[in-house]
Amino acid sequence: MIDYSAFQGKKAAFYTLGCKLNFSETSTFARQLQDMGVNVANKGEKADLCVINTCSVTDVADHKCRQAIHKLVRNHPDAFVVVTGCYAQLSPQKVGDIPGVDLVLGANEKASLMQYLSEAWTVGKKSEAPAKCFTVKTKYIRSFAHSCSRGNRTRYFLKVQDGCDYFCTYCTIPYARGFSRSATISDLVGQAEQAAREGGKEIVITGVNIGDFGKNTGESFIDLVKALDKVDGIERYRISSIEPDLMTDELIEYCAQSRAFMPHFHVPLQSGADEVLKIMHRRYDTALFARKVKLVKSLMPDAFIGVDVIVGMRGETDEYFKKTEDFLMSLDVSQLHVFPYSERPGTAALRIPLVVGEAEKKRRAARLLALSDEMTHGFYERHMGQTAEVLMEKAQRGKAMHGFTKNYIRVELPPLVSDPSLDNQIVSVQLMDFNKDKTALMAAINK
Repeated sequence: MIDYSAFQGKKAAFYTLGCKLNFSETSTFARQLQDMGVNVANKGEKADLCVINTCSVTDVADHKCRQAIHKLVRNHPDAFVVVTGCYAQLSPQKVGDIPGVDLVLGANEKASLMQYLSEAWTVGKKSEAPAKCFTVKTKYIRSFAHSCSRGNRTRYFLKVQDGCDYFCTYCTIPYARGFSRSATISDLVGQAEQAAREGGKEIVITGVNIGDFGKNTGESFIDLVKALDKVDGIERYRISSIEPDLMTDELIEYCAQSRAFMPHFHVPLQSGADEVLKIMHRRYDTALFARKVKLVKSLMPDAFIGVDVIVGMRGETDEYFKKTEDFLMSLDVSQLHVFPYSERPGTAALRIPLVVGEAEKKRRAARLLALSDEMTHGFYERHMGQTAEVLMEKAQRGKAMHGFTKNYIRVELPPLVSDPSLDNQIVSVQLMDFNKDKTALMAAINK
């Protein structure tokens, strides 16, 4: 039984590393604590509780996690510190050994964060005992932590699926999050309806491998998409990321004529060389990927397509990288998310003999990032002078108010036009030239 009274009036600080799914989960933790009377600590305030949701997709991510934990412990020396997420699942003892950490929760346990807090946190008193670590082996990770929240953002993030059954040779995500599992369509529709009642207009659908939605419930992702499309009040949905082999033609065709699904897709490629895709144990080839892109653009010519690419994978020769570069140049896509390959302990990739040096990884990443800038700027330029509908988002202090078009063009308003009342409003604008750093198009509101 949770003693809610002990939490009343306390302050909590939150820190999230990694993907949109982590941000969604963290904002849900914050909401649950607020329902128990815990307030979010303002900047400069000392917190009674710190919750850190970690990532472990690369060794750099592990390092950032440790840095974040040390910083929060230093800034909030009397706070009860909870660490969860992928790094906590994969390296619980390393995390627990960090001075100041009190509680470490793995992937299966974070769904019961409030219960663990109630049992472990003696409110108002910093524990001197070693951290308590709670994790289970991958095959026992079965819980599903529901999450539909926006935190301090305008858009909601709806978690529909967790875990992955793929076991790509470079990836630790299945070990960190367990096997694929989902919520039910009825539960997710209910969460979307609640977001609409709270005034939400846009929902980003998140998960680890959302194309595998419904494996444990007997449902399918296309059925979920059709059900969400019927929710009154939600005017926009975005699919955060979907594997190309699970991005069915039926899904693409439905999104093209749907009421609320935006012409915006994020599709992981990882390599444009079929030889490297085989090394990675990916379940598609470049021909399938190219066909999916072509179908999207034939039905939605103005669609924004983002693509994930890993450079410097073990076994990626100079020839294979050139194949990737040439393949990407042949695609009508809008942006590349480029990641240098990172060695992960326990992965099958470590058995591949050819190792790409760090300097070469950086060179390859720089080439693809430059290509990405060309793609994005070209995509934006084709829309200059057009009228577009933009969902405006609350401006951060000292920054211009911004928002996104249906096809994910970032738009900024001139500073003098920024108006807090426009937050979460869909407004008609005229798209103009680039802003100063070419990260957005300036816009004028249509009268």
